[in-house]
Amino acid sequence: MFTTTGSRGLYKAPLSKGLLLLLSGLTVMLTLLPQYQQLFVYNLQAVAQQHQVWSLLCGRLVCLDVKDCFCSGLLIYNFRIFERRFGTRKFASFLLGTWCLSALMDFLLAQAFQFLFDYEVEELPAGLLAPVFSLFVPFYCLIPRVPVTQVLGHIPITNKSLVYIVGLQLLTSSPFMWLLALSGLLSGGLYHSNFLWLQKLLFVPAWVSFIGRYILEPIFSSSQPSSETPLGMGATLDIQRQQRMDVLDQQLLLAQYNESTSNNRPQPQSGLLQWTRMLFPSLRQRGQNRPPVQPPPQAETRPSTQSPLSDNSAVVEEQVALLVEMGFSRTDALEALRASNNDINMATNFLLQH
Repeated sequence: MFTTTGSRGLYKAPLSKGLLLLLSGLTVMLTLLPQYQQLFVYNLQAVAQQHQVWSLLCGRLVCLDVKDCFCSGLLIYNFRIFERRFGTRKFASFLLGTWCLSALMDFLLAQAFQFLFDYEVEELPAGLLAPVFSLFVPFYCLIPRVPVTQVLGHIPITNKSLVYIVGLQLLTSSPFMWLLALSGLLSGGLYHSNFLWLQKLLFVPAWVSFIGRYILEPIFSSSQPSSETPLGMGATLDIQRQQRMDVLDQQLLLAQYNESTSNNRPQPQSGLLQWTRMLFPSLRQRGQNRPPVQPPPQAETRPSTQSPLSDNSAVVEEQVALLVEMGFSRTDALEALRASNNDINMATNFLLQH
């Protein structure tokens, strides 16, 4: 929706779809039935002094403000790429771990604010807000930053700018939303870095994942989209044209990737793929009137047992290491780089889609 990581809707993201439907539906019901909103108020004093555990559970799940529900829903929809990449169980474990950590962080930050400014924080905005803010940590660390355009010739706009704008809108919606945001970012950083082996302590058990796979996943699963990817709405005709060229480039990359994976024998880089790129450049480079780049002269043909990517060993190994650090396997990273002609951005986007 916002990033260049594909637009397949909620396909292979049943947990994200379930959260969007259930939490949004409950918010609408509470808006129509205001007499029940008191049950979902996130009151820190009621939890700490009166031990109202239900207030902690309900107050940190359902939003009472429609604007907060809308912004958090947009962010959950965008962060569905992590559920596709790492699987539903790991994504659920991240949300569960950051939910528990942020609940503790809320009380610690409220006590610190009271100690520093002599002001007691009684209520915080309700909803699944802190775990949503915690997802900005892997979003910042794992999603590559791809420039899209510039505003006024100096301000760069990337594929991640709109996501940060929505997060900023959510941050400024309530006076104490900053406390939940700070709590979510701290808990997300601790869980993402596996501090004190938190990922082994806070996770979704296998039996819960088994029940959800056979009972809840068929309910919230989405059908596979058609091969024709719908184009998003652009602010100008130039943006729409750029989106269309990106879609065509991705289709060309997919065809080249399937061709490279279907052949078990490694082929040198100077084969059909390289000649195709020389004769038919990428669509986004057309119209720039650039002289064609001549391929470097080849040395004498000698039998070699090295891999096809060994000619660019210094650059390619750094790119492969970067993709491996992002969580991809080395085999997939090599194949994606080979198909994208060592373009790290296109290889990353393709791996995130598949």
